[in-house]
Amino acid sequence: MGAFLSYLAEVANGSTNDPGLGDIPESCVACVFLYLTPPQICNLARLNRAFRGAASSDSVWQSKLPSNYQDLLDLLPPQRYQNLSKKDIYALLSRPVPFDDGNKEVWLDRITGKICMSISAKAMSITGIDDRRYWNWISTEESRFNVVAYLQQIWWFEVDGMVKFPFPADIYTLTFRLHLGRFYKRLGRRGCSFEHTHGWDVKPVRFEMSTSDGQQATHEFCLDENRFIDVSEHHKRGCWIEYKVGEFFVNESVSTTEIRFSMKQIDCTHSKGGVCVDSVFIVPSNLKERKT
Repeated sequence: MGAFLSYLAEVANGSTNDPGLGDIPESCVACVFLYLTPPQICNLARLNRAFRGAASSDSVWQSKLPSNYQDLLDLLPPQRYQNLSKKDIYALLSRPVPFDDGNKEVWLDRITGKICMSISAKAMSITGIDDRRYWNWISTEESRFNVVAYLQQIWWFEVDGMVKFPFPADIYTLTFRLHLGRFYKRLGRRGCSFEHTHGWDVKPVRFEMSTSDGQQATHEFCLDENRFIDVSEHHKRGCWIEYKVGEFFVNESVSTTEIRFSMKQIDCTHSKGGVCVDSVFIVPSNLKERKT
């Protein structure tokens, strides 16, 4: 054991003629990095100078960026990305890039480099949103946009939205992020009030999605059905839930895709209320499955 440790020390100090990691050409290391994820590359960059140089190579990080990364950069002021290396551009785009007056965000998944998007309730058309008897805007840290729409009571519940974006070729999943009950903080603890929560167990909410090339999807969910429980066997009241609307496919020949989405419960025989509408997520389907 002592002899082996002495050998390792000699390799680290360069006092042995045996080849080591430091003898691998930087170009060879860069070829290996093409098959690794960004977090793995950053970890290996700490090994030695050759690995550190390969981990900063533009050719390596160019392969990790999506084909349309320039479209994301165009959403930023030019001074934010001019003269940046491809590695720094990847790091920049891994953070949310706001657009449409800050009501929409797009970013790269840090591990896969795939494009993800979130759309705030502020960017959607909500029936009765300007009438304080029905809806209120609530400031909160529980939303990436720091605000959610809270419904007190209404008979005609309808939320519509649309986004047009040059998504890269992939299969994407669209979900609505909702919360039954009004949450609050008191003495540093999170609480939830269900004073206005009613009507969601009478009829299901209809979720719809369509794309500019004719793809469509529809799902129906009873938001307050007792049998809807999570993996911990707790009722979903008081929790943020993502409701899957459907999937759509983007092929390489499509330059820009327009997606329209909605959720509605327009049976006026009963009122409904006590729900928070946060946002819509559009995420590559295999990434959504991995996180789930």
